[in-house]
Amino acid sequence: MPILGIDYEKCNRCDICITTCPRRLFKVDGGENLKYEDPNLMCIRCGHCIAICPEDAVLFEDMGEIYEFKGINKPEEIISYDNLYPFFQAHRSIRKYKEEKVSSDLLQKVFTAMQCAPTGRNMRSESFMIISDKEQMKILSDTIQETITNDKAWGWLYGERLAYLAKEFEVPVYFDAPHVIIVYSQLYNVIGIQNIANIVTYGRLAAHSLGLGTCWNGWTQVGMELDPKIMKLARIRAKQLGAFTIGYPDETFYRTPPRPFKHFKGFN
Repeated sequence: MPILGIDYEKCNRCDICITTCPRRLFKVDGGENLKYEDPNLMCIRCGHCIAICPEDAVLFEDMGEIYEFKGINKPEEIISYDNLYPFFQAHRSIRKYKEEKVSSDLLQKVFTAMQCAPTGRNMRSESFMIISDKEQMKILSDTIQETITNDKAWGWLYGERLAYLAKEFEVPVYFDAPHVIIVYSQLYNVIGIQNIANIVTYGRLAAHSLGLGTCWNGWTQVGMELDPKIMKLARIRAKQLGAFTIGYPDETFYRTPPRPFKHFKGFN
């Protein structure tokens, strides 16, 4: 049981834990005593009760570290919209990389950021794999290319494109990126791929902030769905997955591409 209970010497009875717990495991008993009960082990380990308690009165174990820092209550003071929006605008998908490998320290920062991503019901079922060996990436790329090209629908869409890339890159599916990261899960459910997409997005934006480039790689997902045996080449087992390349960009963008503005229904 990750949440052990309440430190009553600290608790000020604000009762905010009652409303924040998605499982309603904090309750007021027949009298006026606040208590925590989890008879059916329903806690999803989201940690919201720990994060929101003003007195740090929630007792827990084996859930990882907690942190306090300036701006935790006011993230707009950490980064303003006026700074964040141009950062989003400047983010591009990179399809040409330098040969230089990314240091373990920088890659660890990307992985750390990915673990901040929210997942539905806080399932945290995802695992991460990074492939940096060029020969392994080449074998994976060649197999994925062959699988997609030989598929009637996907081959029509991407066969010619992949054949052209094979003339330009040694590892065409990955644009000769020094690394590819795969986020995968053994669970298969409606929100599973959304969880993976959230994690990949966190990783890509974190990489962008570190001077790295990335690109979501749908070909890996398609290839492994068409032929699950390809997963063995990546040394993973998964029901759902997402992949992205990462490395130092070898191309420069001078302006944003045009994006038609979408109108929102319900706006006055």
